[in-house]
Amino acid sequence: MSGTRDEDSAVRLLPWAEADGKPCYLVGDGTGYVSRLADRIETVQLAMADDLLGHAAELLAERSATSRELHYLASRLTESLGDVRRVAQSRGARLARTGPDMEGQLPRRP
Repeated sequence: MSGTRDEDSAVRLLPWAEADGKPCYLVGDGTGYVSRLADRIETVQLAMADDLLGHAAELLAERSATSRELHYLASRLTESLGDVRRVAQSRGARLARTGPDMEGQLPRRP
């Protein structure tokens, strides 16, 4: 049997912010439309970060990048790092709620 609504509900940091940069949160059980949308956006943000890292490695390996190209790259990397940090904070907060006995412990290897 499921617990009360308060027990089933949790606050989730969403992978986007308001126009003024304030974080957005969702209260729910993690099964609704907005939760699924947030999951998809997190997946896209992480994939974009991976692609950007590959692009950065290629650009830096050339050693002929202009200051304008490097500035653009640094700007995109900064944005991407902010997205990835928000995803990590959100997922870390959700992991911490799984139980105090699991907090700070690594999974055991079989």
